[in-house]
Amino acid sequence: MKTVLILSFSNLGRDPRVYRQIKALSEHYRVITAGYGEPGLDSVDFIPITRIKKDLPSIVSALRLLFGRYEAWYWSQGHVVDGFKKLSHIRADLILANNIDALPLALELAKGTKVILDAHEYAPRQVEEALLWKIFFQEYQLYLCKTYIPRADGMTTVCQGIADTYQRDTGIKPILINNAPNYEDILPRLPQGNRKVIHLVHHGATSPSRKIENMIKMMDYLDERFELNLILLEGTSGYVKQLRRLAARKPNIHFWPPMPMQSISKYLSQYDIGVYLLEPVNFNFLHSLPNKFFEFIQARLAVAIGPSPEMARIVKNHDLGVVAEDFSPRSLAQCLLGLDHKKIEYYKSQSHKVAHLMSAEQNKKVLLGLVQHLVGE
Repeated sequence: MKTVLILSFSNLGRDPRVYRQIKALSEHYRVITAGYGEPGLDSVDFIPITRIKKDLPSIVSALRLLFGRYEAWYWSQGHVVDGFKKLSHIRADLILANNIDALPLALELAKGTKVILDAHEYAPRQVEEALLWKIFFQEYQLYLCKTYIPRADGMTTVCQGIADTYQRDTGIKPILINNAPNYEDILPRLPQGNRKVIHLVHHGATSPSRKIENMIKMMDYLDERFELNLILLEGTSGYVKQLRRLAARKPNIHFWPPMPMQSISKYLSQYDIGVYLLEPVNFNFLHSLPNKFFEFIQARLAVAIGPSPEMARIVKNHDLGVVAEDFSPRSLAQCLLGLDHKKIEYYKSQSHKVAHLMSAEQNKKVLLGLVQHLVGE
């Protein structure tokens, strides 16, 4: 049996995209994983990498970045040093590197082994709204992309807009593998009890740049039929507390504890409409096509979003819900006000129709086909 090494500087058990890679490939190969946290799967080996990564560089590192000594900066990072030390003895038939920061290490470890890059986002514009990030890291990330992506044997990414940009900058055309979760064999849940209430839900990680407060402000423009349920993972320190304070006087907003990644779609199915209003403060937010969007579909929910082009294309093509004219809370509220339970039930049925298409089952075939091609099967 051939061996695949999956490398990601993340907690593998909490990274849905990486977790799906591990599950899919472990059905056909011996899989060795390396990252900050284990995936929690008995069928794969795990090598822990110590997380020694800071958001802001030291003075020496800052000078390296400012003066373009990008190789010196990359290979001096603690997690890269630790990863090389712990993985240099591994002999794999293929290495799957997640995100550009894992690719140079993967290529160094490869020694002729095939390497795939899976780019979860467009790295050179990842946090472009943050001035310090732009000063220190933007050109560095662009350097990594232009230098190392052409050396990879294959590349995948999450959506068309990001794929087109990588191709423009590197000459490499990525294969599309979206963030769809596993298929859930469930039916749309019809309203029960009080049909007057329309249950909105949003879930996921939190950071101030996502401006989740806009969905809380949206409730000011909705009538008493609507309630908003927030299922949030604690991210930036104190941000969830700020959101709770903002919603404190709004009885139609509820906060719930996060759910395990593998059960989130079934849990969401008790609600009516999945909501995501993501202001495009950077390139990746503009082209966002996140896990939660597809989890709404697997939960058989209606979908309500801002005009994010990647999500909006799917919503409109399959008639899954409503798309606001702009990213303001009032605009999305106006779309929601036009809905009744009959229309919501229709949108839920549309999600049910495309649940197979919008599932990881399709992506497994693409990923497995790429790996089989590269390892000569």
